[in-house]
Amino acid sequence: MEHIRNIAIIAHVDHGKTTLVDCLLKQSGTFRANQAIVQEERIMDSMDLEREKGITIKAKNAAFQYRDHHINIVDTPGHADFGGEVERSLSMIDGVLLLVDAKDGPQAQTRFVLRKALESGARPIVVINKIDRDHARPDWVHDQVLELFFALEATEEQLDFPYVYASAKDGYATHDPNKLGGDMTPLYEMILKHVPAPRAEVGDGYQLAVANVDYSDYLGRIAFGKIRRGSIRLGDPLYSLQDDRETAGGKVTALFQFEGLKQIQIEEAHAGDIVGISGLPDVLIGETLVDNPERPALPFKPIDPPTIKMAFAVNNGPFAGQDGKKVTARQIWDRLEREGRANVSVQVAQTDVSTVFHVTGRGSMQIAVLVEQMRREGYEVLVSRPEVLKHQDESGQWLEPMEKIFLEVPEDAVGDVMEALANRKATVADMAPVGDRMTIEAIGPTRGLIGFEVELLNLTRGEGLMSHLFHEYAPEIGEIPSRRNGMLVSMEDGDVTAFALDQLQNRGKLMIVPGDKVYKGMIVGENLRDHYSPRMKWSVPPELGLTYNDKGRGLGLVWQALKYALTDKGLLGLPAAPIRAYVRTREGLEAPDAAISWIPFLANENFQLHKDSGITAITHVLRSDSTGSIHVASNDPGKPPAIRFNFLSAQKLNSRVWSTC
Repeated sequence: MEHIRNIAIIAHVDHGKTTLVDCLLKQSGTFRANQAIVQEERIMDSMDLEREKGITIKAKNAAFQYRDHHINIVDTPGHADFGGEVERSLSMIDGVLLLVDAKDGPQAQTRFVLRKALESGARPIVVINKIDRDHARPDWVHDQVLELFFALEATEEQLDFPYVYASAKDGYATHDPNKLGGDMTPLYEMILKHVPAPRAEVGDGYQLAVANVDYSDYLGRIAFGKIRRGSIRLGDPLYSLQDDRETAGGKVTALFQFEGLKQIQIEEAHAGDIVGISGLPDVLIGETLVDNPERPALPFKPIDPPTIKMAFAVNNGPFAGQDGKKVTARQIWDRLEREGRANVSVQVAQTDVSTVFHVTGRGSMQIAVLVEQMRREGYEVLVSRPEVLKHQDESGQWLEPMEKIFLEVPEDAVGDVMEALANRKATVADMAPVGDRMTIEAIGPTRGLIGFEVELLNLTRGEGLMSHLFHEYAPEIGEIPSRRNGMLVSMEDGDVTAFALDQLQNRGKLMIVPGDKVYKGMIVGENLRDHYSPRMKWSVPPELGLTYNDKGRGLGLVWQALKYALTDKGLLGLPAAPIRAYVRTREGLEAPDAAISWIPFLANENFQLHKDSGITAITHVLRSDSTGSIHVASNDPGKPPAIRFNFLSAQKLNSRVWSTC
């Protein structure tokens, strides 16, 4: 085992994990100089989505040789939604390379992945990356990393971490941040010196905890993990153990080890090796593979609980069958079940309705990636809006998941962002300036973060950054205002024309383009106005002297001006609304959701006083759920749209809102 090193690379999103792995593999001589892969970037990101988004979604294994040592390396995701990938990867390794940007320093996901690594007992090596960036501050970043270790209650051994400065993009590491250039030799040597040999036992038989599962058309399911005890040979008996499953038996039909990015078949593997094993038709992540069913199963640490649920259903809409070929309930369920077996952070379940399935995950991004993968694979499904998963405590009280939110925004956007957080029931815990930007730490409900990322980008002109971690379960903290803007709805079936959109674009944000097909009732855009303020008017006899319509014109207006100048009273001294009432439009609301203001006059559309006397009541929706709808039924710009005003009568919708993929 002394010649083996098992390491993982952990970091915040976009701090350079995959680029560093590429560099380590290439400089170790793993590839020939004339291989095309040497010229590629992000060679570890094999999924199209990973290359397009620039993030790692699936943890991947690779290996290289350095000075007679076999070094297994795992590239892990940096986004908290894929925390399950991180946790199962850490079960195979003994050391981690913590990558931190030399300018930005530790970020939210840095805290998440480091906490998981320290809890696993892995020895950390800190790599302060991108020292070639403008305004890099490696010394400050080192101090911030040390503070983070203290905050996460690292052991004395972990606090004494070695560190190195690097530029993975330019391919060098150095002990002196002022001396740029060279190669990765300092980092290679640090791995050999500070990463311990695998935590494993030599002995008879074998034990292996399954950390990942793959599938081959020729060999069936392939289970990957680290051999915790003994040695494995081709033809050995093979059993899988798990508490809630019957023991399955077979024999080892194939044994794999990583060499570069390839899986190389071998005859024998020993304690500490990371290998792949085939021979069982059905094996799950978290199970223990042994040679004897009498051996105990290895402990499997549960991951953070899922917090988001979405429903997947067979598409029964007007355009069913036009975007995909795999449309039946059986095909959709088989794909979801396969995802649940290979992804420990995703859970799938059937429902009482044969065409509807529930999918739960750590975050909405994780499920969104699954949806996009299925779309690219030819599946066509309906997906519901995300819902949070509640937890019932011992006393029967329902608790909701809370998130620790980390934001980085421009200084001039802090006020708008703070208001948005308050509207979503988040409480600010800390604020600190970082250069010309402000970092905000807050705690708020998971349901309040649904759709917040888009709002944040709008409030910060695309410059805001957000990450979040599961914090705890807590009692519900009240209703969060839902949609504030109305929707634009198609009134008929047909093709979208450029002329029609030209007339609509001033009314809202459109979700369609010329040439798209629409159907009756289809949502095609969002209204620009966040609410409608209807006005109700009543005539009042002028002799009652209750209004100002007969006193605010001609000489009467002159007198009102003099009265205001001398006494601050009269028409010109009126507040915005002399009388205002706050009302609840339905039972069950914690606070009023509408305000009615009365003003003692009537006004024309141009805000001039009407010739008749009267009183105007103006209704303002404070906590709107549904303010009505607008239907554009004609391309004729002279024909007004049909507007259904639903103020003061909105009912909370219990029906599920679906979208198609």
